[in-house]
Amino acid sequence: MSTATVVRTPLPPLLRLLILTQLAFNLGFFAVLPFLAEHLADVIGMAGWLVGLVLGLRTFSQQGLFVVGGALADRYGVRPVVLAGCVLRIAGFGWLGYAERTLAVVGAVLLIGFAAALFSPAVESEVARQAVEWEATGGGQRARVLALFTVAGQVGAFVGPLLGALLLSVDFRVTCLAGAGIFVLVLAGHARLLPQHIPGRTRVTEKGGTGALVRNRPFLALCCAYGAYLLAYNQLYLALPEEVERAAGSQAPLAWLFALSSLLVVTAQLPVTRWAGERLDPRRSMAAGLLLIAVGFAAVAVARPAQLTGTTGLLPATVLVVLLTLGQMLIAPVARAWVPDLAEPGRLGLYTGALSSVSGLIVLLGSAATGTLLDTGLPAAVPWLVLAAVPVAAVTLLPRAGAPAAVSR
Repeated sequence: MSTATVVRTPLPPLLRLLILTQLAFNLGFFAVLPFLAEHLADVIGMAGWLVGLVLGLRTFSQQGLFVVGGALADRYGVRPVVLAGCVLRIAGFGWLGYAERTLAVVGAVLLIGFAAALFSPAVESEVARQAVEWEATGGGQRARVLALFTVAGQVGAFVGPLLGALLLSVDFRVTCLAGAGIFVLVLAGHARLLPQHIPGRTRVTEKGGTGALVRNRPFLALCCAYGAYLLAYNQLYLALPEEVERAAGSQAPLAWLFALSSLLVVTAQLPVTRWAGERLDPRRSMAAGLLLIAVGFAAVAVARPAQLTGTTGLLPATVLVVLLTLGQMLIAPVARAWVPDLAEPGRLGLYTGALSSVSGLIVLLGSAATGTLLDTGLPAAVPWLVLAAVPVAAVTLLPRAGAPAAVSR
């Protein structure tokens, strides 16, 4: 099918709603999260290792429990799981705004993460299922639909930090309450627009499915490689803020670096996906993305011993953000598009959730280790070289592009 035909073919209404859903989710989320590490360290007074652990717990309670949300979506449908997740996210942001003790912060962060563990796999698995059907009926490549899903999320990630930075000039609590308010609107909109029963989606009534999943070696290999990517991406919230503050004397440029990342995805994701789809199989696309990320960390490692500051000092961080974003563009849509080919029939929600759960466990372990690594007083380049080695190692974990397929409808 030609590119022109794909562009002219309109997306179904449900697919458009789900893509806009991702935009709204990220708008509320990224209004708060980029500023959490600074709040925990400077206002709450947490040590670096504890900040890393809290951020890792947030990711694990989200990514690590995706498998629960995905299984619930398979059994009960998309609508109830999405609405429940929105309610929990509203409560979590409200709690975080008023939390002043470590245990309260941990509780709020866990609630925020678990909320996404409900709504995100429900939406993502349905987008993947719809994309497979779209491809089967001649609408276009499924990876391009998932790339559009990524673009919508990055529009939210672009506007979110700018909104958060504006509100942070008032108070972190105001930022949290604004994030909660966005999810109130999301909840109301989806209660009205999201169908109770989605045509073509069959709910599974049998328990189980995990046995076949844990024996699916190509899928588990994909999970581990994706987890290494996610650990690297998580450094936007842990290692990058520290580097920006060192170079600039504050974290003010951080919002603009997040905006740069989002702008790159919004403007280049679809062309990059089209280019990669015409030239690279899934394994090579993900390998190229991982190697670009490794080069980004290596760039900071090379420059770090010079102790550059000011605008010049921010250049390595900017290179890291650009290459990490390019790597994300090559990895994320392809990984999501690969999952339906490896999933057991009727279990796409479970497998979509498991992809994030395994990677979330990797981030949990890796974030605490990274926080410790940044605090140990090692030579300036060493932590960044270790971070560069992670995506390089992940390339060796990628499954073969021709791994056995089982498309879930």
